[in-house]
Amino acid sequence: QVQLAESGGGLVQAGGSLRLSCAASERTFSSYGVGWFRQVPGKKREFVAAISGSAERTYYADSVKGRFTISRDNSKNTVFLQMNNLKPEDTAVYYCAADQAPTTTPVTYDYWGHGTQVTVSS
Repeated sequence: QVQLAESGGGLVQAGGSLRLSCAASERTFSSYGVGWFRQVPGKKREFVAAISGSAERTYYADSVKGRFTISRDNSKNTVFLQMNNLKPEDTAVYYCAADQAPTTTPVTYDYWGHGTQVTVSS
């Protein structure tokens, strides 16, 4: 059982930056792929970025390419999402999720954090 905890959300002005963290309880966290997703009320959970266990492969939604960077520090069991040049449409609750392989589809992930709110003001 992998427990995940997101942190780093908050309120930021458009054009600003935030770095989200996803801390895992699992000692073998390096064997898990991790994805970041976001959701706004009334809409489906949306893929943002994903990274393989060894960090060799990364994936991004078109809407965040060039602005967001996913990375991980397996020595600290943590995955990061650096978000730059934030836009009001990035406002959402951001969730991290873990599974054996990184995918862009929420249903394939077995483990989820509780989410962290990101609000971007115009």
